[in-house]
Amino acid sequence: MPNLILIQGGGDLATGIAYRLHKAGLKVLITEMAQPLSVRRKVSFCEAVYDGEITIEGLTGRLVQPDEILSTLSNGEIPVLVDPELTILNSQLSIPVLVDATLRKRAPEQFAPIQLSIGLGPGFSAPKNCHAAIETNRGHTLGRVYWQGSAMADTGLPESVLGIRAERVLRAPADGELIAHGEIGDHFDKGDTIAKVNKIPLIAPFDGTLRGLIRPGLIVKKGLKIGDLDPRDDPRYCTMISDKSLTLGGSVLEAILSKPDIREGLWD
Repeated sequence: MPNLILIQGGGDLATGIAYRLHKAGLKVLITEMAQPLSVRRKVSFCEAVYDGEITIEGLTGRLVQPDEILSTLSNGEIPVLVDPELTILNSQLSIPVLVDATLRKRAPEQFAPIQLSIGLGPGFSAPKNCHAAIETNRGHTLGRVYWQGSAMADTGLPESVLGIRAERVLRAPADGELIAHGEIGDHFDKGDTIAKVNKIPLIAPFDGTLRGLIRPGLIVKKGLKIGDLDPRDDPRYCTMISDKSLTLGGSVLEAILSKPDIREGLWD
């Protein structure tokens, strides 16, 4: 039985990590909530929860039941399991590594009882609540693996793109059902209506391409991040795994391979 890398969360950063580990020949399993809230849906394996499968840059993520995990891996695909409580850790599968890629931005409630626990971003501090913490904030420390120390606290600010920062993140204008007025990859001019929540419009603050949008029809809360408008205005970026995601994938790979007792059994 192969050793599996369990990634908790299937959003865009988790997807980049899964993609990079898969390309390195490792067996990856993703667990998700019953109703994921990914913004960059075109590059998030969690969308398999809704559609049954999703293919991202040639790699397919497939929604599975526990007894389908190994066959899905044998087919060269990424199994996606609805299991927010991580009950799969109590199964007969060999899972020596857990990567918490939920980006919860707060400390986890308990230390995961596993051989190697890796935490991404704010809230994680090694060895307090994980074995290794990985920095997710852009800058000179992005992707650094800390065996002693913490990832930076949440700044509350997105990265700047062409000088645009806070406006790039689109937030729900009200509580209610999200009704989209376009699709990911569409161009919007400043002032266009991108979506509505409870009949209140979400207006494009500048010209750009809709890089991400929470799945239409979901019920959202006012202020929730529901979209991403990209001023670079290139629709290709909507279906490409980001540089940040791939960087974090390399960091996770570094953390895993630095443990000889785990490394030796990964390709058996």
